[in-house]
This record gives sequence, structure tokens and C-alpha cells, in this order.
Amino acid sequence: MKALLITGDRSGSGKTSITLALAALLSKNNCVQTFKVGMDYIDPSYLAAVSGRPCRNLDSFTMSDHQIRQIFDYGCRGADIALVEGVRGLFEGAEALTDVGSTASIAKTLSLPVVLVVSAQSITRSAAAIVSGFAAFDPGITIAGVILNNVKGGSHTKKASTAIEHYCNVPVIGAIPRMEGMHLTMRHLGLVPYREGSAHGDFDARIAAITDIVGNYVDLDRLQSLMKDIKSPSVKKTPFDKNPSRDVRVGVALDEAFNFYYADLFDILPALGADVVPFSPIHDRLPETDGYIFGGGYPELFVQGLESNESMREAVRDVSRNGLPVYAECGGLMYLTERMTLKKGWQGSERTFSFEMCGVFCGETQMPAQRVVSYVKGTSSAGCPMGPASFRGHEFHYSDVTLDPSTRYAYRLSRGIGIRDNLDGAVTNRTLGSYTHLHPVASLGMMKNFIENCRKKN
Repeated sequence: MKALLITGDRSGSGKTSITLALAALLSKNNCVQTFKVGMDYIDPSYLAAVSGRPCRNLDSFTMSDHQIRQIFDYGCRGADIALVEGVRGLFEGAEALTDVGSTASIAKTLSLPVVLVVSAQSITRSAAAIVSGFAAFDPGITIAGVILNNVKGGSHTKKASTAIEHYCNVPVIGAIPRMEGMHLTMRHLGLVPYREGSAHGDFDARIAAITDIVGNYVDLDRLQSLMKDIKSPSVKKTPFDKNPSRDVRVGVALDEAFNFYYADLFDILPALGADVVPFSPIHDRLPETDGYIFGGGYPELFVQGLESNESMREAVRDVSRNGLPVYAECGGLMYLTERMTLKKGWQGSERTFSFEMCGVFCGETQMPAQRVVSYVKGTSSAGCPMGPASFRGHEFHYSDVTLDPSTRYAYRLSRGIGIRDNLDGAVTNRTLGSYTHLHPVASLGMMKNFIENCRKKN
């Protein structure tokens, strides 16, 4: 099979739209496995939609090199092409003097050639200086090709391409004009998730339009010629292999309000012996299972529907009080508080509105609040559903959760903010709610503890 990584010279280079279109174009005649660098849920939802396969995340801050290779090899099973989308600029990561958490670190770990998307707005010869600098910055990275974005016309394209190919000896395989049709719909924490956006009529049409534009301006044959031949993944035991004797049922909240899950979760849970039972906190009744997971999402946009499903809210409160294991991340944590308050000015509102939530935790969620996007490091204590462990994760939210001062916290953070004062992982009975998002492979031991807690019933 063949593999390639697409990255940008900076955030806003157009890398996401271009990678999405390339995945769609390549999928017409190939089985394409996509990957996304970083802890992100939304870009993968688009890549999965156009490729027809779950997009998987790769992150060198939260994962070891071994875990990265395990995820990559497992994801590539049965695929013809592996296409990896980077995050932000090629060298942006968690620290100033190392490449931890960066796209560059993934390229080096997997020995992948890189196509650099350069936003060429208002520059021509300077584009060659940018490419030259990127190519020289880390000898462990191979810049195999360049795609120019935001070019003005033929003369602009010719000058920038000629300069790059002359000074850098790197082929320019595409030049995409500056046009409104290349943009995807945004909101306060990034793109609108595909699951939600596809419910609206023009959403898929916009993706199709972006795909057509990129198909007209990028040489797909030259792109494929830059790909690296890699060995097909060997069939060997991985953390994802399904357990034939599944003895636990885990309910997973999955709908328009809660859909921030890493694709690997739906392989890890069965591998640990759990059947996944999806349900909607907006539309359904709570299914009877041995434990529950409430992931992140945008519950603030669906508060009326969440409040209206009173039987669901009562059932969630009851199972928590009865001692069933419940694990909630970010949006899930917000749902487990007593109320969600949307303050005056939120999305143009002229007054403050409050909506009743589950009341598992004494306290409330308020929006908007400070925007938080950060890596997290911490330890969890014994006596919580996830067990004692050291962990790395990510937090990104636009809300503030204020809980009763008597609340017990299972997470102590050495990096990150958490719910308050570097404390996270609020605990009541066998329910844990946190702003920290964990990756199920990077935090496999914690997932095992959660499933073992589900087996113990009470």
C-alpha cells in the first residue's frame, strides 16, 4: 500500500479542505484509510464520511511511538492508501524546543513523505523561502511536494511555482485559487461536526463543490507518485482484537449533542469484552446496561431537547445514585450538572436562559466562558471508575462548570486547567465527570478499569 501526509505551513492554510477533497477523490478508485494528527474529533468526522472508513487519530503528546504504530497498522488493514492530515503548521506542537505533539513527529515516527500546503496569498518568490525554510528546519522530514492555496491567477501561480521548483527542487503539484467555495462552516470550537451538518441540505453539496475545485487544480497522478510504498500491516495481536466472550454492555450516548468520540473507542470496548449500546439522550429512553459513557459534543446547542427528555435525565440520575459506573467527558460532564445557563449575548440572545440537566453533580454549567484548548497531564486516584493511573489527554471547551465546594475530585493535573484549580474528574458514587478527554489507546489501562467496574455491578 501507499502512504502520504498532508500538512500546512500554518493554521488557516486550507489544509483541512484540501485533505478532505483529496480523500474523496482518491476514494473513488481506492480504499483510503485516513488519519488525523492531534486530539480532534471534528476533522475526522469529515474524513470518515468521504472515505467510508473510520478516521483514526495519531498524537505524539498522548501516545507512545509504539501506540502510534499500532493504531496506524490496525487502521491500514485492508486499505490501498493511507492519507494523514496534519494539525496546524507542520512544526507546531506542545513545546517550543521539541516536536512533541506536532505533525512533524508523526511524519518521522511513520517515515512518511510530506506534501506542504502553502497559503500563497500576496506572495510569489517568498513562497520559495517558506518551503526552503520548512525543508531545512528538520532533516528528518521529507517535503515531497507543495500545493499552493489562495493564488490569484495564472501569473501568480507561475511565479510562485517557478521559484519553489528552482530554489527548493520540490514539485508544485497544485495551485488552488482564492474562492469562497473552499471554506467549511465554522463555530466557536472549530468546524461544525459532519454528523450535525449533514442533516442540513447544502452541507454535502459544499463538500462536493470543494472536491470538484481541488480535483480541477491538483494533479492527482503526481500526488500519488509522491506516496511512499509501505508494507501491508502484518496480522498480529493488537489492543483492538475483539474479545469473543463479551459479558458486559456499555451504553454510549451518541446523537447530535454527543458525538465527540475517537474511532478507536468502538474497537477497544469490544476488545475488552463489552458490547456497545448506542443511545440518544435527546430522543430515547435510557437502555439497561452495566455502565454508561457520555462523550463530548455541543450539548449547549441542543439544551431544549435535552431538557425536554425528562425521563432520560431522571434515569441517568438514578443509575448514578444506584452505583452503576458512569464516565462523562466535557459535554457529558455539562449534561450531568444540575443546569446549563446560556448567558446574555450567547449567540445574540438578549437575556439569560437556564435549562434543567441531570443533576448528578451539584452545580451548574455556564456559557460562554473562557475558551480553553490545551494538552493535559495528570494522575487519577483509586476509588474512581477509571482507577489509579498517570494520563495524558486534551481539554477544549467554551464553558465553565462550577460545582459544590464539597465535590471530590479524582484527577490532579500537572498541566491543564480542569474543572477548577488544576482539579478535574469530579466523582460521586461510581460516576466520574471531567473536562479532560482521554484517548482509549493512550489510556487503555483506565478503560480496562472502567470495564472491570462495569462487571462488578455494585
